[in-house]
Amino acid sequence: MSEVQTATTHTPTTAPEVTNTQRKYLIALSAGHALEWYDWAMFGLLSAYLGQAFFPGGDPVASTLNSLAVFAVGFVVRPIGGVLFGLVADRVGRKPVMVGAIGVTAAASLAIGLTPTHESIGVWAGVIVLFCRILQGLSTGIEGSLGAAYGVELVPDRPGYVAGFMAIFNNFGNMLAPLTAFLAVATLGTVNMEGYGWRIPFLLGGLLGIIVLLMRRILPETLTPGESTASTVSTTSTRDVWRGCRKYWVSILAVVFIVGALQAYNYTWLAGLPSLATASGENPTGVFAVSTTLGIILTLGAWWLSRVLDKWSLPRAFVIGRLLAIPTIFLVLVYQGNGIGAYATVALGGALVLVLNLTIFSTVANLMLPQEIRGTAVGLGYGVGVALFGGTASYLFVYLRSIELGHLFPVYVATLCAISVVLYLVAKRQNGVFRGK
Repeated sequence: MSEVQTATTHTPTTAPEVTNTQRKYLIALSAGHALEWYDWAMFGLLSAYLGQAFFPGGDPVASTLNSLAVFAVGFVVRPIGGVLFGLVADRVGRKPVMVGAIGVTAAASLAIGLTPTHESIGVWAGVIVLFCRILQGLSTGIEGSLGAAYGVELVPDRPGYVAGFMAIFNNFGNMLAPLTAFLAVATLGTVNMEGYGWRIPFLLGGLLGIIVLLMRRILPETLTPGESTASTVSTTSTRDVWRGCRKYWVSILAVVFIVGALQAYNYTWLAGLPSLATASGENPTGVFAVSTTLGIILTLGAWWLSRVLDKWSLPRAFVIGRLLAIPTIFLVLVYQGNGIGAYATVALGGALVLVLNLTIFSTVANLMLPQEIRGTAVGLGYGVGVALFGGTASYLFVYLRSIELGHLFPVYVATLCAISVVLYLVAKRQNGVFRGK
């Protein structure tokens, strides 16, 4: 059962050591996270190429918007994946769900890389890619939420370490995406990249997925025998899970905005800005180089945070980081398609604020719910938050710029950030926070 902490409890400054076995488990778990975010970021980064290949429009911006719309569809189905597979995870166990999720992601990535273009098979090309995005959305709907829950259950006494450790891999996946795209376009050239080069990153993602699938077979089950066994459905009924969700509805609502606001901020940097820069005629090599540099900063920042977060109050770090995000989002107004220098200023200027928020948000969200309903409750809140605010962010960012209303976007994201802080404090006061188990 979950151990509740009061709203005033702080993490001790002397934290227990993480064992080699626990670290091995976290590597197997986090490697899947890296692959998920690699595939997810890759679709956004290559949206300009995918739009021309599968969703042709009247001009490059229109094709990019068509592709970003499909990018957003993957987010829309994430709540469904979070709830359906979260319920399975709460009743049967974490391991089978996490193994299956990475298998689906790998298969969908391979399929996108092998699908013929619109010119070859017409509208069916777009239908196949859309179907793959739906599968990836269902898979990522549980990967993002349950992965962090699994991590804090594997190492319950070091939530800060788990947050930082998993963020290292998450950010590495986000970094690997632009790095792969950068190497592909630098090696093949712009013409070949448009013709076939964009397929290489997706094929690579599928092959890496097979390796991660094998790695995850070593993961143990973290639900206690009183909640589930390795071979039977748990004694926790579906009714009990939903009763718990109703009891903690304020915390679930807080999770929606904790996740949604961060993802709107995050995907502005990881997908919206690169897509806008590419569609505006910036050199793709320069765009991918800047995105890769951002990924390096985020990865190194997460490594540092993994070493110090357990010495801080995680709730306080969350509130400070989220409040800092409010003025930082207005940096996007600096870039108006006016050169790679302006793009680099914006992309890298918000890196320090982004790394703190991106590292801790998922762990903070999971610690708001007790273990016995965590898979379903966080899966629901996480999926709804990402679908409503994260999946639409890059599309909304590019679209508002295209109709000369770009100044409204940072106001929108800043408002989401402010709401997330208020709801977090209300839920924390009402329900407290919980340990990993």
